[in-house]
Amino acid sequence: MKSKFFILALITAAIAGNFISCTKETNAGSTPVVTELNLPATAYHYNSCISNDNVITLGRVLFYDTKLSTNNTIACGSCHKQSTAFSDNVKFSTGFESKLTKRNTPPIQNLQNSLNFIVNNGQSSGLSNSLFWDGRETFLPNMVLKPVLNHIEMGINSMDEIVNKVKATPYYKDLFEKAFPTEEINITNLAKALSSFTASIISSNTKFDNVSNQTATFSALEEQGRNLFFSKYNCNGCHQTQSLNGYEQGGGFVNIGLDGNYTDNGRGGITNNSGDNGKFKIPNLRNVTVTAPYMHDGRFTSLEQVLDHYSHNIKNHPNLDPRLVGANGMPIQMNISGQEKAAIIAFLGTLTDYSMITDVKFSNPFVVKK
Repeated sequence: MKSKFFILALITAAIAGNFISCTKETNAGSTPVVTELNLPATAYHYNSCISNDNVITLGRVLFYDTKLSTNNTIACGSCHKQSTAFSDNVKFSTGFESKLTKRNTPPIQNLQNSLNFIVNNGQSSGLSNSLFWDGRETFLPNMVLKPVLNHIEMGINSMDEIVNKVKATPYYKDLFEKAFPTEEINITNLAKALSSFTASIISSNTKFDNVSNQTATFSALEEQGRNLFFSKYNCNGCHQTQSLNGYEQGGGFVNIGLDGNYTDNGRGGITNNSGDNGKFKIPNLRNVTVTAPYMHDGRFTSLEQVLDHYSHNIKNHPNLDPRLVGANGMPIQMNISGQEKAAIIAFLGTLTDYSMITDVKFSNPFVVKK
């Protein structure tokens, strides 16, 4: 790992008072909403060892810029909203032609392990963090371009089209020169910047973390929920809350008996292995209280419904995770009481990182022009 990537340069990200306007069509046929780019005179400090502040600032602008969609209506940040831990608060997200995505938008947090592109100078470090519900990507600089090129989400037709749109946008010249002083605007640097920003979104300042650091204590109800989560119901067997990644080691794909017959085979659709049918990535439970609806298809609107599923609604399936199968070979019935559900949800509330979901340096830099 080259030491220069540990040195966080504090270089000016934008000239003070220099606001560049752009136009965004919110809906077909509606009045355009005119916005302007509002960046601080000095780049925000991201406290990151993976890239410098100017690269991350460029990535922040790209993340929120609707110009990365074919008709200038949708940005990455349109579906990944900061207030909901960069997830979406609807079952399926709306793409550039008002079509709906096929799966629920997952949150973005603690993805550093997928950014070996930068931390190891282009050589794979062996670290991985499966991305998307089906794990079809493990390399963050590749993943960040997939929604841009998706025919439902953002609709760009080619890598060249992305680069040409960015080159034609005046404010990117200065931003790219600060981020990559000796290099041109190209797809590699664009992906580096986008992935650097998404990897800088760290959730590590929760009540759970503060209790672990002995700077806070759980309430009685939260402590009961913690015990139920870690012991009686062993939720932590899959959702390892002590890890920032928040899921079990060695893959993190399970079939939890949502259906007896899946219309979406999840991981099995990628591996073409019937033994993977109905398996989906175990989600990170940090900020889970703000990321409803839940599951890959957003079928549950509340944590109460999620717990109801585990309590008495697990469906039988050949690939059902062994931890959810009883001694009789059938799905277990946890029979979680109402009081226990309240305690578990109280504990899950301690995983909310309020600083992350309100931090201005992760916010949308485009503001409505008055």
